[in-house]
Order: sequence, then C-alpha cells, then structure tokens
Amino acid sequence: MRQKTVRRRSAAFLALLMAVAGLAFAVATPASAAPGDTGDDGEGGSKTLIQQLEAASKGYVDAQEALAKSKTRQTQLTAKVKELDTQLGPKQAAIDEIAAQAYRTGRLGPMSALLTADSASGFLDRAVTLETVAVKQQAVIKDLKQTRDQQEQAKLGIDATIRDQAKQVSVMAKRKAQAEGALKAANAGQDDPQSTDGGSSDTSGTFSGGSGTVDDPTSGGRITQRMLFAYNQARAAGFTHYTHCFREQNSGEHPKGRACDFAADKDGFGGVATGSSKTYGVNLANYFINNSSRLGVLYVIWFRRIWLPSSGWKSYSGGNGDPSSDHTNHVHLSVK
Repeated sequence: MRQKTVRRRSAAFLALLMAVAGLAFAVATPASAAPGDTGDDGEGGSKTLIQQLEAASKGYVDAQEALAKSKTRQTQLTAKVKELDTQLGPKQAAIDEIAAQAYRTGRLGPMSALLTADSASGFLDRAVTLETVAVKQQAVIKDLKQTRDQQEQAKLGIDATIRDQAKQVSVMAKRKAQAEGALKAANAGQDDPQSTDGGSSDTSGTFSGGSGTVDDPTSGGRITQRMLFAYNQARAAGFTHYTHCFREQNSGEHPKGRACDFAADKDGFGGVATGSSKTYGVNLANYFINNSSRLGVLYVIWFRRIWLPSSGWKSYSGGNGDPSSDHTNHVHLSVK
C-alpha cells in the first residue's frame, strides 16, 4: 500500500516536473516571437550592416531612377531633332528659292525701283513691294536660323543626357559593390537565387505623395507616405495577412517609418512558415520585387535571403537563429 502511494507520488512529481519543464520550454522558444523581440532589431543584421545596405540601396535606386529619367529625356530630344530635321528641308528650300530668284532677276533696290518707275505713284508702289519682300525674306531667314538653333540645342541636350547616363551607371556599379562588400564583410551575401514565380507586376497605382509621415495603420507610430503606399498596394493585390510596420529599435528602417514586416501566417508571427504560409511569403516577396521601381524598394528580406535592387537574391542570416530573426515567418520590406 505504502509502495503504491510512493509510486503515485513519484509519478505525480515527475509529471509536475515535466509540465514545468514544458512550460519553461514554451516560454523560452522563440517560435512565435515577433520581429525585434529577440535582440537583433528585427532586420537580422548588425547596425553597421543595415546602415551600409540602406545607403548602398538608396544610392543605387536614386541613380537607377535618374538613369530612367535621362533615357526618357534622350528619347524626347531625339524625337525633337527628327521633327526639326523635317522642318529644315522646306525652310532651306525657301531660302534657296529667294537666292535663286535674286540671281536671275537682280535684287530690287530703291535705285532700281526709282529708275524703272513711270510715275510717283508707281515708285511708291514699287517701294511698298520692296519693303514687303524684304520683310518676308528676313522672316524666312530668321525662322530658318531659329530652327537650326533649336536643333543644335537638342543635339547638345542628347550629348548631356548620354554623359549623365554614364555617370549614373557608374554610381550604380559603385553602390552595388558597396552593398555586396558589406554583406561579404558580415560573412553573408553569397548568390542565392530564388524562383520569381508568383507575385506579378502591377500597374494599378503610381506613388504621388510627399516626403512627410502619416499614421501607421498597423501600430501607434508614424510611417512615410511611400511606405503607406506600398502597404496599401500590397493589400489591394490580395496580401492581407497580419502586418506590423513602425517599431522603436536601435537601427534599420522601422523607427524611420520606412519598413514593414508582413507575416506569412494569417493572424501573426508564428514559427517557420510551411505549406500555404510559405507560398504566401514567396508570392509576396516576388510581388515587391516585380514592383520594386514603382514602390521604391530598398531591399526585401525573406527566408534567410535578402533581395537588393543592385544584386538580386543573396544569402542573409545574421540574426539569432529564430524564425523572426531569420525572416522565415515574415517578409521584411524597406522602401526609400
């Protein structure tokens, strides 16, 4: 009887120990920890690395936008040159005709008008005709000169845009090297391509806001107008799972209102995404990539990878090894 009582007490004690241990394990596990709650500031890298990536990507994106504008300007100027070319032909022909006529008949001047006039009224008529012809000739010559000047300015403009494009391409190359160098120094950044299936390009909206901040719909903080635009565009595209944007931390884009974390699970940050949750994250990451120029994307982090506009997917796992630090439970988006 006593032995049975001892065994029962021992079993109960062991069960209690297991329950306490299980509770302790449940508390300690970071599986459901939100980004930023595990000590790495939520972006998976050191403060120095994040600052380097931010500066490099912003410089690259700015140069990329300047390059696109320069190419558009070059196209416009080239079209203008062609238009002026078509105008020059007839105008030059009019000048040539005036010169040829003067050569054949002699230029009508005041003395010839006086000598050939048969009366005072005839002289006045010829004088008026002389003035009219002179005004028309001057107008034709002036018009031709203006067209040639416009053509020359357009050609100079094309040369300037080509020089500007070379400058922007150089800046982009330097910024790419800066980003990849920072990743390499952090023992990360190996090429790690990922499928871009899913998350199609979207042309339904263009950012036209300013540089100020607005209320963050996911927290009590503030985010930039561009970040709110990207957030709303993603939701309009069907990516409506739990999202959190503004967050106080020591580095990165969240405290600047330029980043959001998009959970792979529907209702919050869970463990490592699998199945439909992982598919959701892949599609969302690719949505941001496919619309990077329109949204002003600096970088996307997802499943131990970081996507940079300059370099594509690179390996990236500088966090604490938990799902939030490794970004295996959410997609991180930073915008300029």
